Amino acid sequence: MCSNCSLEAIPRVDIDTSGVFKYILLNVHDQNKDSEEPVIIVRGYKRCNYHSDIYDEVQEELSAFDCEVLGGGRISHDPDSKKIHIYGYSQGYGKADHDVTAKVVKDAYPEYTITISDEGY
Repeated sequence: MCSNCSLEAIPRVDIDTSGVFKYILLNVHDQNKDSEEPVIIVRGYKRCNYHSDIYDEVQEELSAFDCEVLGGGRISHDPDSKKIHIYGYSQGYGKADHDVTAKVVKDAYPEYTITISDEGY
């Protein structure tokens, strides 16, 4: 839970440790400080059947912040070969900017090879 933490303390990436799953890209704003820059975060979980399920979890976890979905897609996470592939789109939220997602994920997984594709659902 991060309901009482600062904007800077929010983990930028929270994804499952392996497998293929849906993800969303979000802007998170501090509700009390209009001048503060938002942070971009990535969230993705196998347990969520829909992109909106991920958003519901994020809103609950980050209830002290304003969360804006920028789009979604899928992630294939292979920890054995240290590869993450970002692709696809969300029917409800549209396609996330996979380049932005890849940059955020690369910061969290610097030893990984990160690839993106606009192909697939």
